Amino acid sequence: MKAEREQAYFNDLYLLAPVAYFVLGLDGVIVQMNLVAAELFGLPRERPGHVLFRFYIHEAFRHDYEQFVQRVLNSSEPERIQLQVQLPSRPGAREAGLPVSLLGSADPNGQALRLVLEQAEGKLAALERSEERFRRIVHSAEEGIWEIDAQALTSFVNPKMAQMLGYQIEEMLGQPLAAFMDDEGRAILERNIARRQDGITERHEFKFLRRDGSTLWATLATNPIFDSGGTYLGALALVSDITAQRAASERIWRQANYDQLTGLPNRHMFLDRLQHEAHHARREGACLALLFIDLDHFKQVNDRLGHEKGDMLLRQAARRISERVRATDTVARLGGDEFTVILAGVGQLGGIERVLQELTAALALPFLLDGDTAQVSASVGVALYPADGEAPDSLLRHADQAMYAAKSAGRNGYSYFTPAVQQAAELRRNTVREMRLALAQDQFEVHYQPIIRLCDGVVERAEALLRWRHPLRGLLLPADFIAFAEANGLIIDIGEWVFRQVVRQARQWQDEHGSAFQISINKSAVEFRCDAALYQDWGGHLARQGLAPGAIVIETTEAVLLDEARQVVDRLRQFRAMGLVLALGDFGSGQVSLACLKTADIDILKIDRSLVGELGRDDAGPGLCEALIALAQRLGVKVVAEGVETASQRDLLRAAGCDYAQGYFFSRALPAGQMDRLLAAQPAA
Repeated sequence: MKAEREQAYFNDLYLLAPVAYFVLGLDGVIVQMNLVAAELFGLPRERPGHVLFRFYIHEAFRHDYEQFVQRVLNSSEPERIQLQVQLPSRPGAREAGLPVSLLGSADPNGQALRLVLEQAEGKLAALERSEERFRRIVHSAEEGIWEIDAQALTSFVNPKMAQMLGYQIEEMLGQPLAAFMDDEGRAILERNIARRQDGITERHEFKFLRRDGSTLWATLATNPIFDSGGTYLGALALVSDITAQRAASERIWRQANYDQLTGLPNRHMFLDRLQHEAHHARREGACLALLFIDLDHFKQVNDRLGHEKGDMLLRQAARRISERVRATDTVARLGGDEFTVILAGVGQLGGIERVLQELTAALALPFLLDGDTAQVSASVGVALYPADGEAPDSLLRHADQAMYAAKSAGRNGYSYFTPAVQQAAELRRNTVREMRLALAQDQFEVHYQPIIRLCDGVVERAEALLRWRHPLRGLLLPADFIAFAEANGLIIDIGEWVFRQVVRQARQWQDEHGSAFQISINKSAVEFRCDAALYQDWGGHLARQGLAPGAIVIETTEAVLLDEARQVVDRLRQFRAMGLVLALGDFGSGQVSLACLKTADIDILKIDRSLVGELGRDDAGPGLCEALIALAQRLGVKVVAEGVETASQRDLLRAAGCDYAQGYFFSRALPAGQMDRLLAAQPAA
């Protein structure tokens, strides 16, 4: 209906134009005309019959008219002629000739002739009446009328259009159409201007900005305007205010797709998102995780504090869940105290584990409910796509089943649907739980592997290596537990503990064996990406211990050096500003070039054990190591060879000019007490 009414207004604008407009067939018969033309010639507009236009040409000008028609048909440009027409004043009577001007052009398809008839002198009463009628329609129209020129500048607006936007008509004239739109509207406008120039009539919805900054949603039904030669002159648009209708539609859509209490997507929107994400994962060969969250003991909150406080808790729970996932993930409320989370594009289970632990920890914290306090927890079920199901309904069902398994296991936890994944998750959870206990009970130890100065065999450096003396499993190496600590963020707490242990030990050995003694600490990529505030006190702690600059070395891997993330770059600068020495381990096993060492301000280069192991096997091994050592030393970088296991390797490295070496040939990693005795036994430097 709306489109039909807009089209009717366009018809009125055409029909009531203040000039007579005719379309003739090639035989000169009148095919179409507007109201002015019909009234002027006294013809019925809808069915004029077989009427020749030349019949109304004064006899003295008919020859000129015939020549004019031929010129029009043979020309690509409009043609104009002055002549006289004879108009019927009453049945059977004829008036004297009336001077008029005819503007003619051939239709582009060559099948018709278009004529515009204007009075040469004076005003025809019919034209005056039509013009007045046209003016009334334009000024009293319920829709806005907006005309733009070929440059999309405003050339005319009616009062309704100016009123809709809150401007005076004079303020809008000459302004570009885009000046009244936001960025989204401008983009749509630019895409459609070219289509209008191609003569395409279109209807679009645009968002305009009123003078007071409020939004006006409107439909624009646009018609292109061409001159008689086919040149694009601009466009005429009928503008209808649909702000109220759009707001109502948006309100209805939101009610159908979003939960009114929490503002999260509801079950309908959630299922749509899940299907979309599953389709995307299938196309990309990726995985996703679906979390089904049910609040434990929520019914007691409703029973004890009432439904109003229960609703407050649900809103807070929705915020806590949303704050612990990415903006690209979907959080939904299915109803009651049930929530779901779609984690899209997950690569490793460790990432899912972190989210699960943060969610369960956050939902177990007390909720402050307008003077009351309530405490609940959450049971979470996890289903993985495509391993646990490819259809959205089966994936949801399996996540729900896993949630009930979590409740059966005692609540306040999570469970995976797949038994094998569940077992692996249990191992991770148990390991992390035991590591937290190990920190509290001092089960961790720092062992030290001596680093030998090759020129004289003196030990003046050591690498700190973490060990876990597990009460049941015995002494564990980092490979047995560090990955779990990195996946769950516990590596930060462990790294802090190691740093303070090493600083205390370095202070002791410097006092006993010389101020040049140096200890290196390994740092993972996770630690380089954490918040700078976690290391804020390190510089102060070093100063309070009275350690000389360079006593502590931060050793990392090539992966960190290649990571251009802002946190990593900031952390390197932060460590450097504290007076810490930077070392790059495992060099030669990856893609870092020697030029990168200078850029990252690396002090010590540690040649990977894989390169050292090639020494003595062929002629290429010593040559490669010798080249690396020479280039690094020219950059002012000290070189340490890792994994030295034979006297031959030691001798070749010494001959190549390597500064330091470490490995089982010299010593394994030693507890602090044994390392202390080794240092005490060596000759004074």
